Amino acid sequence: MAKRDDPETIGRRVQRLRRERGLTQRQLAEPAYTPAYISTLEAGRVRASDEALRHVAERLGVTFEELATGRPAHLATDLRLRLTEAQRTLATGEAGKAAEQYARLLAEAEEHELTDVRAEALLGLGECALETGELASGRQFFERSEQALAEAPLPARVPALRGRAVSHYLAGELRYAVYLFETTLDELNRGGLHDPDALLLLYASVIGPYMDMGAHARAAQAAEFALALAPQAGDPALVARMHRSVARTLLAEGRIAEADASLAKAAELYRHLQLRTELANCHWMRGYVCAQNGELQRAEEELRAAQTMLSARRATLYTSQVAVELADVLHRRGKSEEAAGLLRQVLGDLSSERGAVHAAAAHRLLGIIAEDARDTEAAEEHYVRALSLLERAGAAGDLADLCRLLGDLLRRTGRVEAALDAYRTGLGHRTAPGTTTLGPAPAQPPL
Repeated sequence: MAKRDDPETIGRRVQRLRRERGLTQRQLAEPAYTPAYISTLEAGRVRASDEALRHVAERLGVTFEELATGRPAHLATDLRLRLTEAQRTLATGEAGKAAEQYARLLAEAEEHELTDVRAEALLGLGECALETGELASGRQFFERSEQALAEAPLPARVPALRGRAVSHYLAGELRYAVYLFETTLDELNRGGLHDPDALLLLYASVIGPYMDMGAHARAAQAAEFALALAPQAGDPALVARMHRSVARTLLAEGRIAEADASLAKAAELYRHLQLRTELANCHWMRGYVCAQNGELQRAEEELRAAQTMLSARRATLYTSQVAVELADVLHRRGKSEEAAGLLRQVLGDLSSERGAVHAAAAHRLLGIIAEDARDTEAAEEHYVRALSLLERAGAAGDLADLCRLLGDLLRRTGRVEAALDAYRTGLGHRTAPGTTTLGPAPAQPPL
């Protein structure tokens, strides 16, 4: 129950409501209390019992909560319904409109000191910020949501923790994102807090950072746990998100058909739920699967569909990331000029703090295109920029390949010692993918 107001505030409220209804103190008091008691209550000189306030509320024709806290009847229920509407708005890709709805909800929740609604509104604002690529703002909203739920059990704080970790991941801070995911998973599992939705959300979300860091074994294990938890989860959107993430590990293991089937399940759920942004992400991942399987025409179609859907929803960061993968497919199809133009167009939206791994991928591909055009100076410049971005992000999975490209270029231009340094750097990242930056694995769920 919400915290009641102080006696003086309640007293003034009783007096105002009594006068609005044309009642005397005697009429309000009888038959259970005296006019003197009502006079003392209205003056704020007595802290009324719940029983007394319920009597007064009944006589005044208001609810106990409205009299004790000043909140209109059914306010909490109304705000909950509007929260659901804001969630639906965001799910259908209208992040700007959803942000306006969440901001209004936040203001009302703060006015009436509704902590749970305030935390949900902040979480929604964080998700809207991620959608539009405003990572710093999103992180602040997630942190405030966590703070609002500081006294709540850990599973209740997991969505905000996950949002904060994803904002660090998208900013290129892979190690810290994995640290947040793993410490939360460890605390949940060691503490016996086996909430299926919370665990599924974390395991599905940590797969991306694991893959980019080259920690493929941990990514595969997280996918296995996610698949095992899915039947217990109560959120269909969460299950759909899980299928999309698991597809990455299946793909890495060469299980192309299973990856495609997992994405098909996710897409079916998203269509049913009308989660259009997530449906765009399914097209994105399916395009990636097709590209890895050599189906370049289908890959281009899927990636263009994802780009169109995300662009229409002003999901700028995700749109730029899709464009990088589309450019790779275009280059492989012999459309290098179009690919280079697309990359230069989106590089302004990517940086070391915003989509670092895809920024590196853009520079890597521009380097390859420059090499094909025999512009070794431009190629080297792009490779070096990509190397810097990947080292900062800790993306070991891509560093070794880039060092090979740079080493080959340096060797062909006669700089043998510099080429050897590049090869050694690549070998250092290839020896034990992910193990140089990750500590012991978190405790496992009791499946």
